[in-house]
Amino acid sequence: MGGTSPPRRFSKTCVKNVFTVLLIFIYLVLTAVAIFLAYQTISDFLDKLSQPVMSVNYKEVDSFSPPGIALFPDDAQLLSCKHHYHDNIPPLVDPGTPQERDCEITEVTYFGPFTEHKQKRAVVVRGPSDVKNKELIFVQFSQNETREDFSAISYMLFAKFSDLIESANKSAFMSDCERNYSMWTFSGGFRTWVKMSLLKTSGRRSEAVEFRQESGVVKFNDKRPESEQTVQLFFVVFEWRDPYIQEIRLIVTANPWSSIGILCVVFMALFKAANFAKLTIKWIIKMRKRHLKHKARELNPIN
Repeated sequence: MGGTSPPRRFSKTCVKNVFTVLLIFIYLVLTAVAIFLAYQTISDFLDKLSQPVMSVNYKEVDSFSPPGIALFPDDAQLLSCKHHYHDNIPPLVDPGTPQERDCEITEVTYFGPFTEHKQKRAVVVRGPSDVKNKELIFVQFSQNETREDFSAISYMLFAKFSDLIESANKSAFMSDCERNYSMWTFSGGFRTWVKMSLLKTSGRRSEAVEFRQESGVVKFNDKRPESEQTVQLFFVVFEWRDPYIQEIRLIVTANPWSSIGILCVVFMALFKAANFAKLTIKWIIKMRKRHLKHKARELNPIN
């Protein structure tokens, strides 16, 4: 019977060692998973923080703040500027001759931000506001013969005509507008119908206003005598497309509290695993000492 007990002790010790190695392997796997989860949580949080999500809303209004319509006629002459409603523009009477105006107009001369040595003249018109009644502005220009290959008049839209009127330095205001807003053109011999829409973008720190437009062009049937047709005519209409303001908000979907909560759980799991590993190592050392002690007893039997 004395010869059978050592194999049982050896078998029991072997099983315990295998079990200990298995526990250490599980600990390493759990640690790797926890580290990966922590890395993934931090990475997702940074991605969401740097890539906000766009939220698009449409706000209906009865009227818009009158925009500023800056026209750059160069050598062209402003013939008329009139308000009309419900898309109803009466037939032209004596086109090419100065006519009555009912628009609020101001002229500004300034040096452009991209052509500092060239002075520019802007004819700024107070834009339409009553979108419910389809208010529009019909503007006519004329230009004598020009040596240019192409004839066109440039224009620019900015958010509020009142901003220009209230500005202490109108030249600097127009220069800033030209730097921040886009330029468009309309050609001579045609009537260009511009339908405007407003886009507001709200970010985390700033808010921007942008104009979008759709334009349709129809040919002007010139019925003047041939001797007068050397004077080219320009026609442009400005109107709001619809009573909606498109509002785009940049929303950060990253939630720091949920990320912090996940990281706390991960670090608690790592702490528990580290504590378990510590206890496991102590147990291994204890079992090793016991095994050596039993082995020493077997090699040195008591006489």
